[in-house]
Amino acid sequence: MGTLPFTKGGRRSTLQGNKMNGRPDFLEIKEEYARFRPEGEVSLEQAIGAVGEAIAFCHRQGIIRLLVDTTGLTGFAPPTIAQRFWIAQDWAEKARGSVAVGIVLTPEAVDPNKFEVTAAENAGQTANTFTSESEALEWLLQQKRT
Repeated sequence: MGTLPFTKGGRRSTLQGNKMNGRPDFLEIKEEYARFRPEGEVSLEQAIGAVGEAIAFCHRQGIIRLLVDTTGLTGFAPPTIAQRFWIAQDWAEKARGSVAVGIVLTPEAVDPNKFEVTAAENAGQTANTFTSESEALEWLLQQKRT
């Protein structure tokens, strides 16, 4: 996969991240978790890839909790049920059972049945979706090493 363009503070950015450590742009490492908050107009595939790269980075670095805030991304429709299944499978593979992921979505992107959460659990992934960062963080900080 090539680099994915985003804007960061009004300038173009890519997910190549820091060349010294491979950290994706928009990823901030906190004391008890990492937060990935990408921004920009992208395709659904780019958004999926960006989150997947952040999850994979956390796995490689031994970071066990990742808060993903997708509310700054535009340019695509909410995923279909089939897409939610494949997204959950892809991210579970990248997390390898070691990264819990709390995802903040816009209200229109939320599946009220949380299908993707069930699909993730079935793939061995601890994940949940929220419309509020504070709720996502509260849930995330309760997650223990998997």
